[in-house]
Amino acid sequence: MVSAVESMAANTSWSALGKATDLRNRIFFTLGLLIVYRLGTFIPVPGIDGVALREFMDQAGQGIGGMVSMFTGGALGRMGIFALGIMPYISASIIVQLLTSMVPSLEQLKKEGEQGRKKINQYTRYGTVLLATLQAYGLAISLEAGDIVTDPGWYFRISCLITLVGGTMFLMWLGEQITARGIGNGISLIIFVGIIAEVPAALVQFFESGRSGAISPAIIIGVIVMVIATITFVVFMERALRKIHIQYPRRQVGMKVYDGGSSHLPVKVNPSGVIPAIFASSLLLLPVTISTFSGNSTSPIMSWLLANFGPGQPLYLGFFTLMIVFFAYFYTFNVSFKPEDVAENLKNQNGFIPGIRPGKKTEEYLEYVVNRILVLGSGYLALVCLLPEILRGEFAIPFYFGGTSVLIVVSVTMDTMERVQSHLLAHQYEGLIEKSQLRGKGGKRKTKRSPVRR
Repeated sequence: MVSAVESMAANTSWSALGKATDLRNRIFFTLGLLIVYRLGTFIPVPGIDGVALREFMDQAGQGIGGMVSMFTGGALGRMGIFALGIMPYISASIIVQLLTSMVPSLEQLKKEGEQGRKKINQYTRYGTVLLATLQAYGLAISLEAGDIVTDPGWYFRISCLITLVGGTMFLMWLGEQITARGIGNGISLIIFVGIIAEVPAALVQFFESGRSGAISPAIIIGVIVMVIATITFVVFMERALRKIHIQYPRRQVGMKVYDGGSSHLPVKVNPSGVIPAIFASSLLLLPVTISTFSGNSTSPIMSWLLANFGPGQPLYLGFFTLMIVFFAYFYTFNVSFKPEDVAENLKNQNGFIPGIRPGKKTEEYLEYVVNRILVLGSGYLALVCLLPEILRGEFAIPFYFGGTSVLIVVSVTMDTMERVQSHLLAHQYEGLIEKSQLRGKGGKRKTKRSPVRR
């Protein structure tokens, strides 16, 4: 039986967007900041030799350099002020979240509510500055070693350091503003827009390769079919739920007795969304971003990393799989679905799972169920991210058609659309409440309501 909320959500018309002023302002605000981000990717870092950079990126486009450029929205390929992208912030978030689960003082800080969350966010910002500084300095040295700088020296290094770190911090601020005052998750939307903006150029390059004979027509058709199949599979899995039955006992309020109701607790097959893929990609891009621009001047360690952790390499695929599975479990149990908190909320609401005692037993049961679900969820993430990557490596397909990029685009699109629909539903509720307050008996409108005496 469909509930009243589900019925209202199904009947929500997108034409109501024109009436939802707050939602419209949020969408325009988000679009405005994303346009600012895209403009920033075209502002170059001072002191870069444009001709040498283009020649280098043409050679590195099919290697790890193409993947790094994809996650920075093409800013790295143009050495724009956002060349480091949002990845230092994501890496800092990973480190802080890992430390939060291991360090008792940080774990206690996490339980202090809003103040604790602000303090942890502050630590994340400090970590972002540190990581961005290290990466920017290493990138400046690597650019000099790769003969891509017009005037090497400390002046270039300092200017590059200030520009790149400032660009990353500005991107972090943009993401936080979109999350707070816009629509959707700001960090995910920045990565999403960076990928979408570069897809047309990748399509032109891909079909041009087919016209020149570098790629056969059969491979082109196969890639199109693979992308469509991946999108369909991602949509199906992202909407898949495991419903846990919840029972509420009869309760008495004053002289009235209310019958106990039943509901369900929805648990997504992939509770962590696209976060594991982004985190895993961030860790893979962290060491090789610098070695990409160093060319033949890298140290033996960097040369080994570049050779063995390039896309399609066995170590790359194995490490990528392990990191996806690890972050799927870690993010689910620490952020998106905490069995302890869910069990406590059910106990406070007098709800219980039939056959399971409230409290500790409910927590253990939820942990058992989510652990089993995540076997399928993490396997699905690894399959979607790796299978197209293997095929892409074999047939020299652009990075933008790989599993990670398709997963990010589809997941972020679905999440943003759901948030827009939630805002529309809330606006519809507000309209119904306002009408009920304005109408009095007999259908006449009242200008003022007298207080209700109890």
